[in-house]
Amino acid sequence: MRISKEKRQENHDRIVATASEMFRERGFDGVGVADLMERAGLTHGGFYNHFASKESLIAEASAKGFGETTARYAGYDVGAVIDAYVSRAHRDARGQGCPAAALSGEAARLPEDTRAVFGEGITGLVAAIEGSLASNPKIARAQAISLLAQAVGAVVLSRACPDASALADEILDTCRADCHATLADRA
Repeated sequence: MRISKEKRQENHDRIVATASEMFRERGFDGVGVADLMERAGLTHGGFYNHFASKESLIAEASAKGFGETTARYAGYDVGAVIDAYVSRAHRDARGQGCPAAALSGEAARLPEDTRAVFGEGITGLVAAIEGSLASNPKIARAQAISLLAQAVGAVVLSRACPDASALADEILDTCRADCHATLADRA
């Protein structure tokens, strides 16, 4: 039975959205096609009607995740972004969190074209932070890269600790305070 172009696109978008969340929760290798399609409410066989491979889905789902992250923080000043990003809420919401914090370690081992999606996503995050910094362009870019690296690193390290550990929260609190101190020093 044929489905309409609109329904096909709706199914495609549902697969990408489901994969984006599942990849951030479990990692790329932690998500099988059968499990993904079941969670999306579709049949396993339908996957290849939408994607040539899991790798092509990884790229599209990662781009979606970066787009969501950029949109989530749009319009906020950099201090508010730091507060939201370097937080327990972000740390604990793996499936809705930033792909940079959830998947960068895995992405580093992926083929070049998929890593390019991560490069574009990270570039977008740097640009968003850079745009809200009030300093000369050369300093703003370096500061944006440094703040993003510290924020991502804080979330990654905090996630690596047991959830109830004092260290997990201490990492977030320390790095968030350091980011704010950096902003105050360079203002």
